Amino acid sequence: MATFFESTGDGGAAMDLDEFEVSILRTLEVQMLELIGPPPGGQGDDPLAALFAEGPSEAPDDPVLHRLFPDAYGGPGAPEDPRTAEMAAEFRRYTELDLRTRKRDDALAVVRTLDGLAGGGVLEVGPDELQRWLGALNDLRLALATRLEVTEEDTEGLYRLPDSDPRKPLVVAYLWLGGLQESLLDAMAG
Repeated sequence: MATFFESTGDGGAAMDLDEFEVSILRTLEVQMLELIGPPPGGQGDDPLAALFAEGPSEAPDDPVLHRLFPDAYGGPGAPEDPRTAEMAAEFRRYTELDLRTRKRDDALAVVRTLDGLAGGGVLEVGPDELQRWLGALNDLRLALATRLEVTEEDTEGLYRLPDSDPRKPLVVAYLWLGGLQESLLDAMAG
């Protein structure tokens, strides 16, 4: 088995992970869960009240959260006009909680799967979990790219960082996650 995902032939994907890789991936997903935060009202509140809860109308201050939960209208570098800001706030109020829930559920699915591989081994992801894994890997890459200030113009700079650069471990994780994501897409395709 390769160090990246391979198709299992039944619509799923599998790869061999050692204990260290399991630990890194699990730690990153747990950090993602902490960043996203708890569900509205906590875990034990009335599910009907949570269903009708409204989300925030302001964009998050944290650049990573802003990247994971971007404005639906306007955008970086766009002129800020009151109508666009109002539409973005309205859209955010009614969609962000659902988006946070989906991202939280994706990360939890990955953590639960990895919990079964504490010592490493063959990771098998069934066809019904592939989208969750793909979403969770994508969210991790977006978060790391934001923290590393990766731009389309300077991705080559990541490969030239000296080993002494404190960003190097994050860059290695970012590139590894990219390989995992690409191999998962390939496995999903066939």
